[in-house]
Amino acid sequence: MATVMQKIKDIEDENKATAHHLGLLKAKLAKLRRELLASPSKGGAGAGEGFDVTKSGDARVGLVGFPSVRKSTLLNKLTGTFSEVASYEFTTLTCTPGVIMYRGAKIQLLDLPGIIEGAKDGKVEEGRLNKEPPNLTFRKKDKGGINFTSTVANTHLDLATVKAICSEYRIHNADISLRYDATADDLIDVIEGSRIYMPCIYAVNKIDQITLEELEILDKLPHYCPISAHLEWNLDGLLEKIWEYLDLTRIYTKPKGMNPDYEDPVTLSSKKRTVEDVCNRIHKNMLKQFKYALVWGSSVKHKPQRVGKEHELEDEDVVQIIKKV
Repeated sequence: MATVMQKIKDIEDENKATAHHLGLLKAKLAKLRRELLASPSKGGAGAGEGFDVTKSGDARVGLVGFPSVRKSTLLNKLTGTFSEVASYEFTTLTCTPGVIMYRGAKIQLLDLPGIIEGAKDGKVEEGRLNKEPPNLTFRKKDKGGINFTSTVANTHLDLATVKAICSEYRIHNADISLRYDATADDLIDVIEGSRIYMPCIYAVNKIDQITLEELEILDKLPHYCPISAHLEWNLDGLLEKIWEYLDLTRIYTKPKGMNPDYEDPVTLSSKKRTVEDVCNRIHKNMLKQFKYALVWGSSVKHKPQRVGKEHELEDEDVVQIIKKV
């Protein structure tokens, strides 16, 4: 029995050593990729030209994909904006914007040039698609070493791995607290501090060229939306999914003594939808004159209800701002 237990311990120790080594390698790779991005002369992402498109509307959606997958056709069908369409690659050489009105919100669509094979080589992968920011706390300090705590059982990180990753970034004093089973990648993302977390929909075009069985499989995949841009199949479903993923909140304003303005709502992110956010969107100086607000809708018990600037609003609430005399 002792021999069996020793074998189990040896395997567990080997697994820990492997996890420790992988965590260290991932930290080294993340640093090198960041350095490559910051050095255009070495062929990093900064070496090429970017696109400076003036933001328009309440939200932006980029159409990203390989050449000749009909991104331009989709933009034309959804917005009426002309973006050149052809059957050969690289028809779209610049970024073509278009705007669509949907549920009272103005959504800007950007038709981006096609991604070529190997384009990701040498680029920093800073985007995190359909992921939430890691639920962990990382705080540097002047002394005391690395303090690592976790409120849940952790199967990916231990103190040795955490210390090794921090050491790679020359961090020797920090408090790190986990609230879920985090990975080495999660810790590296937080230390790097440059990750962008965004929703993503995979619009699978040309479904008129596949079988019903294949379509049923695609329809069940998370974040996927089967469409046919040319035949305009399921474009309504795509717009509905875009709206769901944007997670916007529409607020209707009501001037004193007048009916609410249901035609032009103040559209906010669901993560920033307080009365204060509404005031800032209307005018930068409105908060200086703010006294209180009257709210009608699902965010209040009474109709209307007097609230302060910290009150969090719900979609399609009506707000009347009362100013100081």
